[in-house]
Amino acid sequence: MTIQNKIDHIVIGADSLEQGIASLEASLGVTLPKASKHEAMSTHNAVAPVGNESFIEVLAIDPEAPNPGRARWFDMDNPQVQARFKDSAQSYHWVVGTSDLNAVVENSSIDLGEIVTFTRGERSWRLTIPKDGSLSEQGLIPTFIEWSPGAHPSTGMKDLGITLNRVVLTHPDPASLQQKLDELGVSHLASVLAGDTAGIAFEMQNDQGDIVLL
Repeated sequence: MTIQNKIDHIVIGADSLEQGIASLEASLGVTLPKASKHEAMSTHNAVAPVGNESFIEVLAIDPEAPNPGRARWFDMDNPQVQARFKDSAQSYHWVVGTSDLNAVVENSSIDLGEIVTFTRGERSWRLTIPKDGSLSEQGLIPTFIEWSPGAHPSTGMKDLGITLNRVVLTHPDPASLQQKLDELGVSHLASVLAGDTAGIAFEMQNDQGDIVLL
């Protein structure tokens, strides 16, 4: 059976939810509603759909939550990562939904981490998370997720009229990054460009038709 991979969601890292929501208000002209608390990770988010059964997520450490007792996902305990968000929220990471998470992890030459299961209500999802919470290639290698059967969560989110056009990855050695994405079966999901440093950006369109690069 062929593994089906698609963009599940894109992540905006923020020092606080309020900062991240304000950042998207300024750039896209929309207000993302606060959504969920992740008790296992002591983070919380604000979300909105961006088309093709995918969504945008503003993610921040929850200041009211206790220490999670393990490394948070997406390298959010890293002081250097936290420092990046102090002045402004930033495009940060991307998550790919897959039809066979076990096969993706088993066949990958890149260490994607362990598969961790999360549950909220009647839904559950399985996610790749290294034990130390780190991100490969500074977040340019995606995290993988597999949802339990049912409608994608984005279908139940408030539609703000925004769309993800493409994920743009920059890297000093784009050919090397392209090869890694090819091996993971996700190279068709992002544009890879040469750049002085590793970086990620999201090309978005709002309901006014404006193209915005986050």
